[in-house]
Amino acid sequence: MIHCSNPHAQYLSLREKIDAAIRRLLDSGWYILGDEVAAFESEFAEYIGTEYAVGVGSGTEAIHIALVACGVGEGDEVITVSHTAVATVAAIELAGATPVMVDVDPVTMTMNPAKLQSAIASRTKAVLPVHLYGQSADMDGICEVASRHGLRVIEDASQAHGATWKGRRVGSIGDIGCFSLYPTKNLGGLGDGGIVTTNDASLAQRMRSLREYGWERRFVSERPGWNTRLDEIQAAVLRVKLPLLNCFNISRRDIAARYDAGLRGVHLPARTDGHVFHQYAIRTNRRDGILKFLRSRGVGASVHYPVPVHRQPAYAGRLRGSDELPETERIAGEILSLPIYPELNIDDQQRVIDAVLAFRE
Repeated sequence: MIHCSNPHAQYLSLREKIDAAIRRLLDSGWYILGDEVAAFESEFAEYIGTEYAVGVGSGTEAIHIALVACGVGEGDEVITVSHTAVATVAAIELAGATPVMVDVDPVTMTMNPAKLQSAIASRTKAVLPVHLYGQSADMDGICEVASRHGLRVIEDASQAHGATWKGRRVGSIGDIGCFSLYPTKNLGGLGDGGIVTTNDASLAQRMRSLREYGWERRFVSERPGWNTRLDEIQAAVLRVKLPLLNCFNISRRDIAARYDAGLRGVHLPARTDGHVFHQYAIRTNRRDGILKFLRSRGVGASVHYPVPVHRQPAYAGRLRGSDELPETERIAGEILSLPIYPELNIDDQQRVIDAVLAFRE
C-alpha cells in the first residue's frame, strides 16, 4: 500500500538523529517544560519570523488558547470556514464562543474575503482563516476587512508549516498563528503537539500562563487556565526536523510538479508561490468511484474533508451561515487527496499517476 502520508518513513530516514535526541532528553532527567521546549520555541519563532512562540499540547489547543488570550469568550462570535478539520470549530467552542461560517473561494478553497463583510455582526470578535492543504488564505483581503472592524486575526496554519503569503511566512501575519505538530504535518512530532506564534509580548505571556493552569508563578493561578504543555520529548524530536523543514517542503513541491506533469486532463490543485503541499488535492465529480478504484490498486488516497463541519452530526443545524456555503458543499463531493510526503519515491508516485489515469480511460 502506498500511504497518503507516511510519518514512519520520515522516522526511518532520521532514526539515528531522532533516537539520539530522545536519549539526550531521557538522560537529562527533566521531562516537562525544560530546555528542549524552550529551545524549540525559540528556533520555531525564528523560522516563522515572529518574536515569540509557545508550545502547547495540540493544534486544537493552540487555537483554543489563542482565542482566549485575545479575550474571546462567552457571547462572542468567531468567523471561520466549514471546509476544514473539525478541530478549527471545536476550538472556538472550547473558548466558549460561537462559530460563524463563511464560504470559501472556489479556486483556492480557503476563506473568501468577499464573504466576510456580511458575516460580521455586533458580537464578532475574531476572524479565523485556515491555510488549507499547504496554501495560504488571502491574508491581504482578510486582514483588510478585519482591521476595518477592529477584529483579531488568528491564523490556523496547521497544514502550512513554511508556507508564505507574499514573502511572509504564515503564522506571522495575523495577531497569532496556530500550528499542529501532529505526526503527518509538514513539521510533525511522534505524537500530539502544537505551537502558537505572535509578535505581541503580552499575548505571548498570556498564552504561556494559560497553558499551565493560569500560573504567572508556580502554584499561583492568576487566571483560569489548563494543562496543555508541549512535551519535552516531542520538542526534542521536532528540533531534529525543523532544520530540514525547507528541504521537506521542496520535496513536496517536486512531487506536486510531477503530479502536475503526469495527470493529464485532471482538475489539479490551485497554488500560490508559497504553497508547501501538505496535501495534493485534486477535484473530480467521480470522486467516490476513483477513491474505491485507487484503494483497490494499493493507493491510499484520502478525502480532506468528505463532510464539512456544518453537516457533521455534532454541528448540523446550529452554525450561523451554514445555509450560505455553496462552494463548500460542492468541494466536499469532489475533493481527493493523493499520496504526498517527502519520502515518496518516484516509482511509487508513478504508480499513483498510472492508477488515476487508468480509472479515467
